[in-house]
Formats: sequence, structure tokens, C-alpha cells
Amino acid sequence: MQVTTYPLAGVVEITPRIFADDRGAFLETFSARQFAEAGITETFVQDNLSISKKGVVRGLHFQKPPFAQAKLVTVIAGKALDVVVDIRKDSPTFGQHATCILDAEKRNMFYVPIGFAHAFMVLEEGTVFTYKCSNYYSKESEGGLLWNDPALGIDWGIVNPLVSEKDEILPTLAELDSPF
Repeated sequence: MQVTTYPLAGVVEITPRIFADDRGAFLETFSARQFAEAGITETFVQDNLSISKKGVVRGLHFQKPPFAQAKLVTVIAGKALDVVVDIRKDSPTFGQHATCILDAEKRNMFYVPIGFAHAFMVLEEGTVFTYKCSNYYSKESEGGLLWNDPALGIDWGIVNPLVSEKDEILPTLAELDSPF
């Protein structure tokens, strides 16, 4: 397992070792011991999966306390641009973002700690995106940021993505009253 750290504290990319031969391939997708060595000690309680068309943007989402969630995200088919934004008020990197290309062939994962807004953009048709959550979903605890807020400076690489009505009316960073 290879661990790549990012400038935003707690955000890491994990790339598992893939053992391939003429039969196919084998890899470990989760090892509590190895993840703890990488600083990921959450107990994951819920798995989610979405299937999306190319050009879809989902997010930037987060859950407010007491239902705040850390996430371990990956794609099992296709490719996606994954994006996290630090929304921890006292963080020296507040408002900054990091991106990672999640690729089903590479089988890499991206760890999103509590206190980050999260989104992804689908780069290939029929991408299957899955993620583990450290807390259960609560509609009352939903929060988010406007995906295309110019203050965030995120390069989505697309002009007119397919975005839900709900995601189009989320607050900007300047309007956000961060719960973290």
C-alpha cells in the first residue's frame, strides 16, 4: 500500500498493491492495521454507491455534527475527479482544496476527514463511485458549498456539467457558517 499525503492536514491518497497474473488480479481494499498506520482510524458504519454519467458533478457536500462524516472514497468502474475543500474555521488551510483522480484501474482511494466538503466529477460514462462513511446519513445534518464558487478556484475541466438543482443553490465559502 502506498500512502500519498496532501497539503491539507489529514487528507491522504491510498494506492493498494495489485497482484495480477493471467487469471486476473487480487488486492486488499481495506486493512484496519495499514490504514491506522496512515492515520485513518475511523470505524466505518455505512457504505454508499452512485452510478453517474460522464460530466456529472456531485457536491460539494458535508454532514454537520453530530452526524459529521469522514469518508473513504474510490471508483470501482470508470474515473472521477475527486475534490475536497477544508472548511475547518481555525485551519491554516481553510478554504483551500485538493484534488485526486480516482481510477478504477489504479484502484486508488481518497480519504476525506471530518471538516471537509467533498465532491466529484465523473470523467467516464457509467462511473461507479463508492464510499465508506464514519457516521450515518442524516438529512437534517446536510451541508454544502457551491461547487463553482470562484473563491475556491477549483478547475473542474468542464464548462457545463450536469449538477442537481440542490447543488446549484448551495452557499459560497463567504456565505458558509462552518460548523467545524
